[in-house]
Amino acid sequence: MKFILFILFLFLFTTTLVAQDSLAKYRPYSIHAQATLIPQYHFNFNAPYTGANSLQPSEAIATSFTTTFFLAYKPLKNTYLIFNPEAAGGKGLSKTLGVAGFPNGEIYRVGDPAPHPFIARLYVEQQFPLSDRKEAIDDDLNQIKETKHADYISVIAGKFSLADFFDASEISNDPRTQFLNWSLMGSGSWDYPANTRGYTMGAVLQFIYHDFHVRAALTTVPIEANGPDLQFRWNKAMGSVIEFEKKNLLHFSENVYTCASLGFYLNKANMGNYDLSIQQGTQLNKTPAITTTREYGRDKKGWYISIDNHFNKIHHYINYSRNDGQNETWAFTEIDRSFATGLHIDGDLWKRKNDHLGIAFVANGLSDPHKNYLAAGGYGFLIGDGKLNYGSEQITELYYSWNLIKKLFISPDYQFINHPAYNKDRGPVHVVSLRIHYEL
Repeated sequence: MKFILFILFLFLFTTTLVAQDSLAKYRPYSIHAQATLIPQYHFNFNAPYTGANSLQPSEAIATSFTTTFFLAYKPLKNTYLIFNPEAAGGKGLSKTLGVAGFPNGEIYRVGDPAPHPFIARLYVEQQFPLSDRKEAIDDDLNQIKETKHADYISVIAGKFSLADFFDASEISNDPRTQFLNWSLMGSGSWDYPANTRGYTMGAVLQFIYHDFHVRAALTTVPIEANGPDLQFRWNKAMGSVIEFEKKNLLHFSENVYTCASLGFYLNKANMGNYDLSIQQGTQLNKTPAITTTREYGRDKKGWYISIDNHFNKIHHYINYSRNDGQNETWAFTEIDRSFATGLHIDGDLWKRKNDHLGIAFVANGLSDPHKNYLAAGGYGFLIGDGKLNYGSEQITELYYSWNLIKKLFISPDYQFINHPAYNKDRGPVHVVSLRIHYEL
């Protein structure tokens, strides 16, 4: 009850400040908030066998809840402070196990459904202008309404999510307002460094000049696979990524254009090795266990490419990502290669300005060492049915975002999952959700 009262107080406080701020011409800060509730259910499906990390063939509705406060402050010229307290609760289907492209991007594999407050983001950004060209910025999440330098170098340090700056498609990036599936909210095979809740600590360097953007980051990684605690050990436990983005790669008019991004990543951690685990299991006549082969300095490297195409009121994206798949998945989800494509259609086409419709398809796959490990009965931190009849995990998602009133959005969502956890013997699975999202 105290937690609920605290959340209500913060929402009332934020609402009051936002109302007062709307009267001001300029202020060196912005204050916003969001709350998202997602009940989710899957219908019973065929499952001749079920392992420790399997999606359960029959279960009750699972509900997730998050609320976040976005506080941005500009204490000095070209200096920004970002603070986002957040609270999350609820649970995912089957304890967030059994599907690599899990159907709810708002849930974490924390094990405790009770709501807990925590600091999601706390970082500082210093920008260094590169030209006198200016641009108008709207008041938005972690963003202050102002006119600022459009070309700059910036240094960011603190706690954040790498998805805030990298691999940020305008069409498929935010499970609170867009596609819910994990492998549709970013590049599925980028095992991006993060704790259990999706955040890391480190530094980001950005070069923004006209339509050409370059970003690079060096961050901490979890101490344990998908663990809550983070560490940084040079060349032994660390995350790195570099991305090149070109806005208006093709430009035909104000509303018809293409953007593209290409990223490369290298993570190091105390990872196990799939082939070595299989060898150990064979020698000992036991089921292979990835945890017995862990060693600091092992790495996972890969790349991703993403293209957004905007055609007036219809927006299309395509994404492909791949990692080497030799060593243990460490932070995000068990995908070694992924292809995704989808459409976002603006509601203006049917006279519903703030509504939109989304439909997407993603095919996820595994490397040979990874699939052999699962077929031998091994378990990762997210999937493992005890054995495996391999097939690519194929997911289709359809949702409609309905703007009920002001900033309240209701989104019914349907996902069809073929070969959950890459297993042809199980499924298919039909998942239905109702997302309720409110923002200030």
